Amino acid sequence: MTERTILETPRLTLRRFMPGDEDWFATLFADPEVTQYLGGTRTRAQADEMFATRVLAYYDTHPGLGIWMTLERATSRSVGFHLLNHIQGEAIVQVGFGLEKFAWGKGYGTEMAREVLRYGFEDLNLPHIAAIANLENIASQHVLEKIGLVRRGERTFNHPAYASQGPLAWFELDAAAWRARQHE
Repeated sequence: MTERTILETPRLTLRRFMPGDEDWFATLFADPEVTQYLGGTRTRAQADEMFATRVLAYYDTHPGLGIWMTLERATSRSVGFHLLNHIQGEAIVQVGFGLEKFAWGKGYGTEMAREVLRYGFEDLNLPHIAAIANLENIASQHVLEKIGLVRRGERTFNHPAYASQGPLAWFELDAAAWRARQHE
């Protein structure tokens, strides 16, 4: 692992985004299929603002948390991002991910999200981790259940990043339940 690497799995590496990754980030958030369940496409200016505030500045203001670039270990090709950060406007820490189309269906979302969840509970000693997913995004909901989160109905959020999406599928897991599952 390098100093920029946050986590590794057998097939993937998670690293901090860095200045210079803006073009990749903007391209990902310009794709309507990829962003269908991520709040929709963003203009270049919107993507750059998100990258500066929600990604790069977030690392310093919330040590240990963030949105990180996910890469294939064998090729170093960027496949998407995984996150462990605050739901905007909330004190709740969430796990999540977004993948490029070529990476869909390969298990990358599940593989790294499982490791991010472990990192949150073991390395950061978080007491509770949640997740949200668009109600129509059955694939992401399935990933969240596979990594151990429990669906607890639906929630709405007032923050502009979520308000237009209406109710979202709500998932959560506390550290004690996660630890108990590790010993099953």
